[in-house]
Amino acid sequence: MSQPLFDPARWKPAPFLPESDARDGALIFVVAVLCFLACLTALGVLAADRAARGWSSQLAGEATVIVRAKGGETPDAAAARAAETLAGVGGVTEARALEREKAYDLIRPWLGDVADLEDLPVPRLVAVTLDEAQPATARALDLALRAQGIDAVVDDHSVWIEDIRRAAGMVRWAGAAVFLLIAGAAAAVVAFATRAGLAARKDVVEVLHLSGAEDSFIARLFQLRFAQIAGVAGLLGAVAAAAAGALARLAGGGAGLTPVLPIAWIDLLAVLPCPLLAAFVAALAARLTASALIREME
Repeated sequence: MSQPLFDPARWKPAPFLPESDARDGALIFVVAVLCFLACLTALGVLAADRAARGWSSQLAGEATVIVRAKGGETPDAAAARAAETLAGVGGVTEARALEREKAYDLIRPWLGDVADLEDLPVPRLVAVTLDEAQPATARALDLALRAQGIDAVVDDHSVWIEDIRRAAGMVRWAGAAVFLLIAGAAAAVVAFATRAGLAARKDVVEVLHLSGAEDSFIARLFQLRFAQIAGVAGLLGAVAAAAAGALARLAGGGAGLTPVLPIAWIDLLAVLPCPLLAAFVAALAARLTASALIREME
């Protein structure tokens, strides 16, 4: 029985794709930088999402009541009566009337430095802490105040919470878009390297075809080669990003980098899939590019 001219099991890829190339260093550097940026984006999205959830939780556990005095009652007396009323509502942990100086500080930026600010009918504020398990609703607080004849407006911070959640969603979508752009850039770099490698070995490809090698076998050589390079580059980028995240965590103390971006130690685990993702993107780009170019050569 005659043996085929070409046996893939006995083929040594080293002569066709050498283990090292002068251009590998530049390719590894570019892919490593892209992976580094992708990991930093992931860390930033995780930190921003944590901050948004923390702010939403804090706002959801509190309510602010604006009390206006009416009749012969003083603003301070109206605020104290409102605090006492709200403290007895189910789902309220604490209700505390704030000092008038705090009310003045809130409106002073709008009115300017008014000397006779105390002569104005400035409403008082009551800070309400809600029960985490079963918080009182804004309607329940409003009904309790109305029952006591107190003129007040209940702000349950729902508008602020919705804005924070919307901003967090935008950050997540922006992070996903940046990640896709970086993945596309990495794929383009690998495709360019694959095209250059095939162009440099066009004669060898033709010889392999004459020997009976299939297109899938030749494309697989490039797929494995660039997957390995991208995996190494992804590992370098992930390690660098983890080191940067650790430095930011240590520099920021207990709050992470800043209260706005509270990086946690567990966030550093997000860089672990980077080498595998980089290898997958590179393998896919190399396979598609090599297959298309080989068909053109035919």
